[in-house]
Amino acid sequence: MPLVYAEDQTLTRADFDRLARVIYDTAGITLGEQKMDLVRARLAKRLRALNVPTYTAYIDMVLANPNGDEFVELLDAISTNLTSFFRENQHFDYLAKVHLPEVVKRNQATKRIRAWSAGCSSGEEPYTISIVLGETLPDLGARSWDTRILATDISTRVLRKAQAGVYEPDRIKTVAPDIRGRCFDPRTRDGEPCFAVKPELRQRIVFNRLNLMENWPFHGPFDFIFCRNVMIYFDKPTQEKLVGRYYDVLAPGGILFTGHSESLTGVKHKFKFVQATIYQKG
Repeated sequence: MPLVYAEDQTLTRADFDRLARVIYDTAGITLGEQKMDLVRARLAKRLRALNVPTYTAYIDMVLANPNGDEFVELLDAISTNLTSFFRENQHFDYLAKVHLPEVVKRNQATKRIRAWSAGCSSGEEPYTISIVLGETLPDLGARSWDTRILATDISTRVLRKAQAGVYEPDRIKTVAPDIRGRCFDPRTRDGEPCFAVKPELRQRIVFNRLNLMENWPFHGPFDFIFCRNVMIYFDKPTQEKLVGRYYDVLAPGGILFTGHSESLTGVKHKFKFVQATIYQKG
């Protein structure tokens, strides 16, 4: 008798609930009932790849070893990674015109700048930060400063793309032509045109996998943190805990940038409100 594969089955509410509980406990991600169809469709690909016949069998296997490689694959499968270069560009304008001049004045003794892209996805955000640093710092008299960007994500799949730093033409359409010419090298991949981020922009960035709910192997201080369109997957208590941890690793005067739909209204925090989605450590 042939096996019955996932596309011919239903993901039961009981299986979904136990999976959702472990994902919340491990990664802080809240999966509401409305996400069942999305989870079912994305997990079907893992079942086919592993030749596992049922959702129940797959979930049993994954939950038996929540520290195993397949749990990482599960998190990769359910993660949504929508990003682009210069996304929500008002943040980068504020960074270039307001915050970086303040950081340069404040850090004259150390001549270093530290930034964190938390939830960096496929790399467009940290590379945009690197572009802004490269375009702005020479005009501020900080051309030779020590600048480092930590870029982290829970998904190994998108981190591989981010580390490669190579993008299709439609992925860089939000980059102004003059900046594109200065910051990307045209190439071909599999006979198709693509663009590679220039080495001088890449060398500022360190990519690492990080589950934001776990212990962080660093203490800062960071001059600014981008955590955009990440906290929408967390409930209020998890958001509150995370925002408090960001506050602790920011330097005095440091900035937290959040996504356009991620107001901290209703979340207890110590940040000073600067403007919508921009918060400063006192």
